[in-house]
Amino acid sequence: MIRQNRIGLFFGSFNPIHSGHMMLANYMLAFTDLHEVWFVVSPQNPLKEKKTLLADYHRLDLVYKAVDDYPGFSVVDIEFRMPKPSYTIDTLVRLQERYPGSVFSVIVGADSLQSLHKWKNHTQLLEQFRLLVYPRKGFDAGTYAGHPHIEVINAPEIEVSSSFIRRAIASGKDVRFFLPPKVYDYITEMHFYE
Repeated sequence: MIRQNRIGLFFGSFNPIHSGHMMLANYMLAFTDLHEVWFVVSPQNPLKEKKTLLADYHRLDLVYKAVDDYPGFSVVDIEFRMPKPSYTIDTLVRLQERYPGSVFSVIVGADSLQSLHKWKNHTQLLEQFRLLVYPRKGFDAGTYAGHPHIEVINAPEIEVSSSFIRRAIASGKDVRFFLPPKVYDYITEMHFYE
């Protein structure tokens, strides 16, 4: 019998990727049934403004630097070759076609469930894929509590956010311990977010 590879897809703008993302991905790999976590870098999230985004290729490069040398972590740039803005369901369908032996789950924050009804084909997504939901302060599963394809993970709440990192850098604060070392070095060298 062939073992199916269980992969958690961690979608995000990663603007920039930070230690909170890495801790969460590590938790998902260590404490759930996932075999791998793939970071899916989104060039443009249809529910976010593009004006605050660092260029696509810089964000992708930062994610590569962050996950370098970590077994079980990979970077996926499939959305860079898809129409923009990218929709999760379209990406999932393409990945399923490309990797038929894999079972994909989507890693999302509890805050994302509040806007899930706005996602393209969200009903189809919930029927075909499992959502692994990590806790966010002030949010719960809401109307999706008890859904058979939604699993709320009892992970530690991580308060750090990319917007906090961007604001801190813009105001000249030292945030080196909030970022993977290679990411911090590259952001500093390139003067990103200043």
